[in-house]
Amino acid sequence: MGVPKKNHKKIGVLGGTFDPPHVGHLEISKFAIKKLKLKFLIWAVTKKNPLKNKSYFSLQKRVNFSRNVISKVNRIKIETYDDTIRSSKTINLVKYLKKKYKKSEIFFLMGSDNLLKFHKWHDWQKISDFCKIVVFPRNGYLKQIFKCKAYNYLGKEKIKFIKSKRINISSSKLRKNYLKYK
Repeated sequence: MGVPKKNHKKIGVLGGTFDPPHVGHLEISKFAIKKLKLKFLIWAVTKKNPLKNKSYFSLQKRVNFSRNVISKVNRIKIETYDDTIRSSKTINLVKYLKKKYKKSEIFFLMGSDNLLKFHKWHDWQKISDFCKIVVFPRNGYLKQIFKCKAYNYLGKEKIKFIKSKRINISSSKLRKNYLKYK
């Protein structure tokens, strides 16, 4: 089931490889829907993270896993845009969504660990021109984020920090455990 085509007031986007998706993704998504009063939230599952070597699971497996994880939350939609926009870069995704949902406010969600690497993303300085950047806390990153290049460049006007329960889980930890017992 695709995302409804009509315009909405507030739309959230959580982008990534979701390799694999986990309860942390789900919890920040549910929290964001409630806290930001989102009409819906898109999990934009990308084929490949440009900053990483390759995904462990295939795109189709990651989409299927994601559908299972969000099955009880009807305001989260699973989408893949890489073929549509011919890119896996966030700047192209947010430009596309801003054009598609002209009258909507777009909120791009990320963990504080990603904010530390944000300056390595393609055209990262322009992403906030098309959406509001919303950062969730991750264990071990709080002190570093206020000193990072992206925060110093964009400032607190362009980055919204949300206090939420921290869930100490990551896709890389899940992959390591999966490989250990395989």
